[in-house]
Amino acid sequence: MDHLNELITNKEIFFNFMKEKYPVIQNSNIFLRDLLYAIKYYFERKNNYLKYGQCEKLALEFADYLVNINELKKVGENTWKVNFSPQPVVTNSELVGKE
Repeated sequence: MDHLNELITNKEIFFNFMKEKYPVIQNSNIFLRDLLYAIKYYFERKNNYLKYGQCEKLALEFADYLVNINELKKVGENTWKVNFSPQPVVTNSELVGKE
């Protein structure tokens, strides 16, 4: 599976991962650099090391995909507005006691 398809297929997982370091809430801005580094670290966690240029290209392609499905709205050359409500991150401590 190529990297873009990985992000598209696991979009919710990726945004939950991204929310650990960057604010991703409805109507907030996402900047290219934030998206780029989130992609870089996401794939590094999977032991797949990408170069900066690869991450930048991938971030732009992923952002274009999200704009086309109306989940991001482009507001500047390297800035998008979040047009969806990301799912809350569930921590292990929240899962304890629900079993």
